[in-house]
Amino acid sequence: MQALTVYPPQQIIRATIQLAASKSESNRALIINALTHFKGELENVSAARDTQTMLRLLQSSDSVADVLDAGTTMRFLTAYFAVTGQLKTMTGTPRMCERPIGILVDALRTLGVDITYKGKEGYPPLALNGFSYSGQNHVKIRGDVSSQYISALLMIAPTLPEGITLELTGEIGSRPYIEMTLQQMVAFGATFEANWDDKTIHVPTQKYIPTHYQVESDWSGASYWYSVVALAENAEVELLGLKENSLQGDSAIVQIMENMGVKSTFTKGGVLLSKITAKEAFEWDFTDCPDLAQTVAACAVAKGITVTMTGVESLKIKETDRIAALQAELPKIGGELVEVIESVKYVVRSLQSTVHSSRFKTGGVQLDTLHPTFDTHNLPLIDTYDDHRMAMAFAPVGMIHPIIISEPHVVAKSYPSFWEDLKKVTTVE
Repeated sequence: MQALTVYPPQQIIRATIQLAASKSESNRALIINALTHFKGELENVSAARDTQTMLRLLQSSDSVADVLDAGTTMRFLTAYFAVTGQLKTMTGTPRMCERPIGILVDALRTLGVDITYKGKEGYPPLALNGFSYSGQNHVKIRGDVSSQYISALLMIAPTLPEGITLELTGEIGSRPYIEMTLQQMVAFGATFEANWDDKTIHVPTQKYIPTHYQVESDWSGASYWYSVVALAENAEVELLGLKENSLQGDSAIVQIMENMGVKSTFTKGGVLLSKITAKEAFEWDFTDCPDLAQTVAACAVAKGITVTMTGVESLKIKETDRIAALQAELPKIGGELVEVIESVKYVVRSLQSTVHSSRFKTGGVQLDTLHPTFDTHNLPLIDTYDDHRMAMAFAPVGMIHPIIISEPHVVAKSYPSFWEDLKKVTTVE
């Protein structure tokens, strides 16, 4: 399927959605369970392509580990294969081989891992050639680039002869993801000491204890439903499988979307989303939840809300350069992403004051969102850049105006059932 169109709903939205399992929790649980020699029991493991790729590679004896486009899988498996002494060549898609990994490689080399790059220095593909402990268990690593490097090192730490002490330099980005990693390690019997003021984390050498672990539903996936409710004229949606006290940093969507007109009421089964009055403008630091930025940006433009964004530096090294992608696609729905302070602060705004007067630019034609009929030959066509979050972030715009999403299959990376779930509340074809 090269493209599909999302149309505004013809009825009041009342729905219950069983969300996909968390990819972030699943990927960590798989690595930790592998370090118990696969003796634990994992429940509700994500069906996302990234997670299934990790599962397949953990079970494979092949000398080449092709992670496709999965950044988390690349980083976590590099550390896991390295300290378990497996001789592997780590590779992936062309885009994956453009995403840096030098910070993690340098840290693993400090520990005694023999790693060589097979192409450009600092980037995959790379060869893991064995591990002989260096006697050095104090590792400095930047905290402001990717929390996945830190999580990869933390999960392998209990298996090292003297554990590990990580000293994080610079600002700490995506700290909730680091804390998620630590709490999942605790679930498997590990202990740690973290001093966030000194930016150090110490994990002693110890054995993981096999356990039964149930993965929570995905708060990242929930964010698109918050956007659906925010944009729909009349909607109430219950999302199943979410916890109020979640380990996932993207649970911040609860607070973010209060600004955008969505109330969250936690229920026995999950969380109920309903509509409230939205603000005209607000500011948010996405340092701890960068994966929410695209959803918030597209929703803000469609609702005519101005959002000042900070903490989005890491978006440039994701599946695509998400800053550039947003700057290219937001104008198609009548908005823009403006860089206010270079690589630090951005403003998302609609070029019109409210959703009721917004007009979508399509092929030189402006279409009134209130018009009862639409020119299907001139609808906004959103390019997705092989990025699952671009597709799902823009899809809810279809609640107020038909929108075409190119390459919709990219959602398989994190939320394979997204389009089928969306069909429960509106027309998608």
